[in-house]
Amino acid sequence: MREVAYLLERFPSFGQTFCYREVAELERQGTKVHVYSIRRPVDEPKQDWDKQLVRRVNYLPEENALVREVDRSVREGRVSAATRETLEKWGKQSDFLRLYQAVHVGLHMQQNGVRRLHAHFAGMAARTAFWINQFFGIPYSFTAHANDIFAPRDFVVSLAKLLANASAIVTVSDYAAEFLRNRFPETAAKVHRIYNGVDLSRFRPVDFGGGIPAILSIGRLIEKKGFADLISACRLLKSRGRDFVCEIIGEGPLETALQSQIARDGLESSVKLVGPQTQSQIALRLANATIFALPCTREEGGGMDNLPTVIMEAMAAGLPIISTPLAGIPEMVENDFNGILVPEHDPNAVSAAIEYLIANPEQARRFGDRGREIAREKFTIEASGRDLRALFEKLQGGVVDTA
Repeated sequence: MREVAYLLERFPSFGQTFCYREVAELERQGTKVHVYSIRRPVDEPKQDWDKQLVRRVNYLPEENALVREVDRSVREGRVSAATRETLEKWGKQSDFLRLYQAVHVGLHMQQNGVRRLHAHFAGMAARTAFWINQFFGIPYSFTAHANDIFAPRDFVVSLAKLLANASAIVTVSDYAAEFLRNRFPETAAKVHRIYNGVDLSRFRPVDFGGGIPAILSIGRLIEKKGFADLISACRLLKSRGRDFVCEIIGEGPLETALQSQIARDGLESSVKLVGPQTQSQIALRLANATIFALPCTREEGGGMDNLPTVIMEAMAAGLPIISTPLAGIPEMVENDFNGILVPEHDPNAVSAAIEYLIANPEQARRFGDRGREIAREKFTIEASGRDLRALFEKLQGGVVDTA
């Protein structure tokens, strides 16, 4: 596959660095990627992105400009009569912008001779890809991740319809692949598991030197990451006289609530919300940590993490992992082999796991070494890129290899 278009809701994004790595790796392996981003990143933390790659991103116009442009294309006869009729019938009902975005991207792809489209997340980008397929006959595939399949929102173009019309569906864990195959058996043969990948060269192994044990966690400050449980675990550690520091990297809607919890528990000197960091800064913090903890939880509506990339990154740095056995996490963390899996919503278990690793540094080191080896065997960005390129080759011409 020499060329492919990627359609994403926002690119590049601090919360979706795996998408950026995937595009960059495909290009490194010789596939030209035409990136379309529905929205421009706004107030994103500064990152060490490849400036040339970012400059080539095709950002879609804002709503008013987009509607004017598409209306003009319709008047000029640049779209089919069926497309024009669909736009007129749909009108301004819910999700109408996906149709307009599809016309914009589809015309652009036609102009550039690109005939393969891949979207990320079974949401806005995949629904736009659906309409590109309807209007222009361009086949699409998409990568489904977590809440977009575990707790999908209700749209006319439903998850079932996205799956039925896609030429292939990629998801990032065996758990999620089986979830989709069992829920939508009629499209089971189109589901492919391709792990997210990390660039191992960016992470140097921790040295487990002396000093105060450092607990690190990374993620958007939202419910399913389990940060409230981690802070409660730190309160228990403090009450037992343990000396430690805990840093939580990220930003999000729960920042004020988590900061209040830290203050209420008297943990200001031990637990810090350090905000977003660049990938280089994260690699440095991982290298200087002792334990990585991310006690993920299920949300009330069924949403949960699937295969948190930050756990892979911590494994690549050789850190022992503490997490919960949700979704694809056990595919990364093998309990009592490269980390400890605890029940969700159980700060006592989290604190006990942290204490165990602090009290047994040689075991922590063994866990870290094993985790780094697992990352090398299963989660390299090179392997992910090769698997995606192979899939795109099989899909060339719209034929899916279901073997």
